[in-house]
Amino acid sequence: MSSAAPDDLAALFEAHRADLQASAYRRVGDREVAADIVQDAFLRYAAMGPQALAPQVVQQPRFFLWRIVTNLILDRQRQRARRGAHGDLSAVQDVLTDPQPLPEQQVEDAQRVMKLREALQSLPPNCRDALLMNRLDGLGHAQIAEQLGVSASMVSKYIMQALRHCAMALREDADD
Repeated sequence: MSSAAPDDLAALFEAHRADLQASAYRRVGDREVAADIVQDAFLRYAAMGPQALAPQVVQQPRFFLWRIVTNLILDRQRQRARRGAHGDLSAVQDVLTDPQPLPEQQVEDAQRVMKLREALQSLPPNCRDALLMNRLDGLGHAQIAEQLGVSASMVSKYIMQALRHCAMALREDADD
């Protein structure tokens, strides 16, 4: 127990801060919050003025400060209960954001599709058919070769030629 006078704030702070902070920490579970609460308690105590802190009014400053800390903790808990729990925005991000691409992106995508169609139309028929059968229908080289009446290695060449042609057309579009 300290013999500090109720109006000697520095001495009271030195004498009781650690105990008050430990008590606040046990109730709130966060050291920084506990330290803030104790500091606020001392600020409120100091704001009461010298007449309110006279020895005949505050006979046991430690218990008076402890009561202020307890009230601040209760106020904080009530305030948190009123506000509710803070949610993490990443948990509701999918609900909050529109899954549709932005209008500018939709226009760019439509232009790329048009450019790709033009590139496909400009391919020789066997190249175009081999690529579409492979990528859209999911057919293997042997199946495509059978339908086109060519060898499997020729199908591979057709697909590679078609992919290079389409990639160059899209690259030229991006450079423009």
